[in-house]
Amino acid sequence: MTQDFQTAFSLSISLPQALFNLGVAFVVGLLVSLFYRWTYRGTDYSSTFVISLIAMAMITAIVIMVIGNNLARAFGLVGAMSIIRFRTAIKNTQDIVFIFFSLAVGMAAGVGLHTVSVAGTLLVGGILLILFKSNYAVQYKNNFLLQLVVSEATEEGAYLPVLGRFCRDHRLVNTRASGDLSRMEISYYVQLKKPAEGKSFIQSLKRLDGVDQVNLYFDEEAL
Repeated sequence: MTQDFQTAFSLSISLPQALFNLGVAFVVGLLVSLFYRWTYRGTDYSSTFVISLIAMAMITAIVIMVIGNNLARAFGLVGAMSIIRFRTAIKNTQDIVFIFFSLAVGMAAGVGLHTVSVAGTLLVGGILLILFKSNYAVQYKNNFLLQLVVSEATEEGAYLPVLGRFCRDHRLVNTRASGDLSRMEISYYVQLKKPAEGKSFIQSLKRLDGVDQVNLYFDEEAL
């Protein structure tokens, strides 16, 4: 029984091998962080998250080396990790993907599969980079929200011809008084014939008498 107890807490990997595994984990973690930087498109970029991806790969490698083939260590580490509570909510799907990416390549480095770790990092990262740079997942739409601020005396017919020229379809959504009640804010759902003509559409509306402000919204951004 004493021998079994000693075996449970003895490492079956040499120090040079452990250091080499950690070195590989650092390299692949660095590559993962670079792919993350090259493909990130959000507005909440975090430098600490990028650094964490590198550390995560190395820490995963350490955990895997500690566990080795010992079931007792595996259960012990699971119990130790269960006391940790992660309070930070991850809202970006891309962040979750790269967390698992870093964990996977770190795990491969920890078990000594260095070729799998490096090749997998380059292959998966390269594919992600190509998909993001080629805008593979971008869905081009031509549905927009148009907001007009016009003087109260402006007739609806003044801007309807412009809507007919640039829009395949338009539907009135809301009309309300704006500011000192001398102006009206009118909202339309419009379907442009050619989304690339959005700026020309806005300029044509702004040239009309009585139209004070024009906003065309798509994907929560104003053109």
